[in-house]
Parts: sequence; C-alpha cells; structure tokens
Amino acid sequence: MAIHATHVTPLLQVFDMRASVAFYCDVLGFQLTQTHEPDGHLYWAMLKLDDAVLMLNAKYEDEHRPPAPLPAPGHEDVTLYFSCPDVDEAYARVRSKGLNVPAPAIAYYGMKQLTIRDPDGFDLCFQQPVNPSP
Repeated sequence: MAIHATHVTPLLQVFDMRASVAFYCDVLGFQLTQTHEPDGHLYWAMLKLDDAVLMLNAKYEDEHRPPAPLPAPGHEDVTLYFSCPDVDEAYARVRSKGLNVPAPAIAYYGMKQLTIRDPDGFDLCFQQPVNPSP
C-alpha cells in the first residue's frame, strides 16, 4: 500500500527570524499562523499564503548567532515553486513593496515564472501555465 500525502510543508533555516518573517509577510503577503517565542525570542514560525504553508526556524540560538551571516555556500540548489494564478499581479505587488526583481519570464516548458530570492538566499518561484488547461 502506498503512502498518501496531500501537502508538503518546507522548513527553512534562517539567519534573522524577525527579518525573514517581515519579508514573507510584508513583501509577499504571507500570514503568520503560529510561532514559538519563549521569553520573547522568535525561534520558529509557520506562515501561510492561500494553500501554501511554509515554516521558518532560527538557524542559531540568540546567544550563539554571529553578528552577520557567516560566508557559506548559497542555496542555489533549493527553489520552492508556488502555483500562482496571476504572476503579473504578484510581480506588481513585490515591486510596489520596493523589491527589485526581474520581470516574469516564460520557461521553455510553458510556465510563466517570477523568481524572488528571500533574505537567506532561497529562491521562490511563483508560476502559472502560459496556456492553462480548459
């Protein structure tokens, strides 16, 4: 018998939780649904945008976090793909929030895509079919 699953919820390790939550909520429009904040320190958050759910986790305990991110390989090997009914509308929103991102482009496989890099270097691709099915 196969395993049944209906959704996947990625967990991203981030350098500055408050900055990341602000980016996802203020720029992209996610809603903060749950947090773990013992003693006022934000260590974990669950975010939701329509049916998409994402979790963020502090990469460091507050007392061990360096003053700036350590030089490390980026996250070029990680891209989260979001189904988005109107990529042009998403592009207009992030531009209105001051984010300078390239305009949406059509991939060779027929998806119109808007790729945004988050504060920790994770790529987020909002996409829609160019010729939607009837």
